[in-house]
Formats: sequence, structure tokens, C-alpha cells
Amino acid sequence: MAGHVRPLSLLALPPKSQPLKSQFPRRDEMTMFRALRLDKSDGEFRREYVELDDGDLPSVSDADQPEVIVDVEYSTVNFKDALAVADQSPIVRSWPMVPGIDLAGTVASSDDPEVPVGQRVVVNGWGIGEESWGGLAQRARVRGSWTVPLPEGVSTAQAMAIGTAGYTSILCVLALEDHHVTPDRGPVLVTGAAGGVGSVAIALLAARGYEVHASTGRPEEVDYLTALGASTIVERSELSEPGGRPLARARWAGAVDAVGSHTLANVLAQVQPEGCVAACGLAQGMDLTTSVAPFILRGVTLRGVHSVHVPRARRVEAWRRLDEDLDRDLLASMTTLVGLDDVPAVADDVLAGRIRGRVVVDVHA
Repeated sequence: MAGHVRPLSLLALPPKSQPLKSQFPRRDEMTMFRALRLDKSDGEFRREYVELDDGDLPSVSDADQPEVIVDVEYSTVNFKDALAVADQSPIVRSWPMVPGIDLAGTVASSDDPEVPVGQRVVVNGWGIGEESWGGLAQRARVRGSWTVPLPEGVSTAQAMAIGTAGYTSILCVLALEDHHVTPDRGPVLVTGAAGGVGSVAIALLAARGYEVHASTGRPEEVDYLTALGASTIVERSELSEPGGRPLARARWAGAVDAVGSHTLANVLAQVQPEGCVAACGLAQGMDLTTSVAPFILRGVTLRGVHSVHVPRARRVEAWRRLDEDLDRDLLASMTTLVGLDDVPAVADDVLAGRIRGRVVVDVHA
């Protein structure tokens, strides 16, 4: 992968010192910062690194919605970010835009009494990087209600190693648990296993005692997936072809699917009675050609999982579970650290399927 890749021992770095303010700064006090900015206002796509100050940060709230400014330390490059940075899909809904659907850092100024200055926070979802400026910058303005306090045991770098992908993974695991898919029910399948969502999902499920089957089309990643906790590797082609039977041999008590399309249809056909599939991605496609057979003959549940507008209580619970369940050494093993200047090259690698696991962006490097 292009860029300056550094060892994940950096995930153990202590929090960076932050300038703290008790209210939004005056113009003469505003902090300068660097950002990756995308623009297509005139129809021509442009991508540039710019120097800005706090006055350039657009407001994201109505008058009754308090805001905070975060000193961003780390962000990520998710699949959605890669699409935006490479201008490969209409992800961005407002121009100009700072991409990055994740960020972690320290609150530098706040007009929200519930979010004090100095609090370490993580923000993902809520349209950041799409509708409002996101995390691929050294400062960000967000609604106070969008922030989640980081658990004491999670550093800002680790929070972004988890990121939206890992956060989505735990939401999928919680969805399976909500539908009573427990380890004693049988194996659970994870599709797109070598990607960010899949990697974290395997680690989380294995930590809870599940037998995990991992589907991948990358044979070179078998040892990696086994180290994360997968006991069985399923070749991608077994699931990815169209025209599968409406019902096939029941193999899995549940599944976490990040792929969609024919893969999801074939997974549904092979889930055990009363099983559940948590669907959270569309790497193969948005289409879903299937039948009602798994639903009416086996009582299978297809549970959609999103990460954008999840209620705060569920977010807090998700991050508590991530802190509790996710092995830090495994997290480091699935993560690559890059600098802000590396993001365009990393985006190309993400879209080409050359990235394993997670990418963390040190926005100050």
C-alpha cells in the first residue's frame, strides 16, 4: 500500500496535549488547522489540502442544538470515505466537503453542558463526511449530541482502529444476540471476512465463544482470519454466484453479511430455522434476488444494520461492549496507520480490495 505505514505500537501512544477552551473562540483566538477538502461546486471534482481556522468550520446545528469543536487526533478510511475521496459515488451531498465519517479526539470548546471541554470523544455517523464536514482534518465542529465519551480503556487511536467498521460489527453482533443467536445454536458466518467489518466481527464473535466461519476470496488471508478466531474458511465463490437454490442445506445459526447481492441471497438460503442474518454492507451490490422461502419455511430473520442515526443509548452500549470484548492485540494486528497525506492513495487501495482490516489516519502526520 502506498504511503508511510507505521507499526501499530503507535496505538499505545498517550493522548496528545490539547489546547482547551471553555467556550467557542473569538476570531482572534481561532486555531489554524489542516484539512483534506473536496469540492465539486462547479461540476469539476477537486481534491486539495488546505489551511483553515475555526471560523471556516460550518455550523451543523439549529439554534437549539449545542455544538462542540473537537481537536481531532485520528480518523479512518472506510469504504464510504474511499468512494468520496475518489469521487466514485455520490456520497457527498454538500460541497465543499471535508470527508471522513469517523473521528476521535478531545473536546476543545463546547456550548453543550453535557459535553465538557477536555472530554475524549468519538463521533461516527450522523452524516459527517457526507452532509457536514468530517474527520479528515485536525479540527471538526459537530453537535454535542453526536459525541460519545470514550471508555477509559480505549485510546483515540484504538477508537479509530475500531471506527465505523468495528462499531457496525458490534451492532451486528448485538442484533444477533437480540434474536437469540447464541454460541450453543451453531456456527455463525461472516462474509467479506478480511475487510474492516468482517475482521472485527470475527474477533468479537470468537471472544464471545461462537464458532466462526469466514468467507473470503483472498486465500492469502487464511492465516490472518484464523488468528482472529475463524475456525472454518468458506471460499467466496461458494456464495457469490447468482442462481442459487431458494433453500439449501441449513449450515449457520446466523451470519454477519457485509457483501449483499447474490452472496446475501445464498447465505439466507443456508441459515438454520429461527436464525438471523445481520446485513450491513453492499460490497458485491445493492440488489437482492431471493425468495420468501427462508422466511416462511424456516423463520429466518433478515435484520438490517446501519450506523448513521443510532440512538445514543445504543451507541454507548456498543462502545462499552467493544471495550469489553475486543482484544487489543488482535485490533492492532488488523490495523495499518497512515498520515493525512496518504489518504488518496489509501482510498484507491480500499476500492481495489487491497486493504486488509482497518486503516487509521493520524491527521497530524
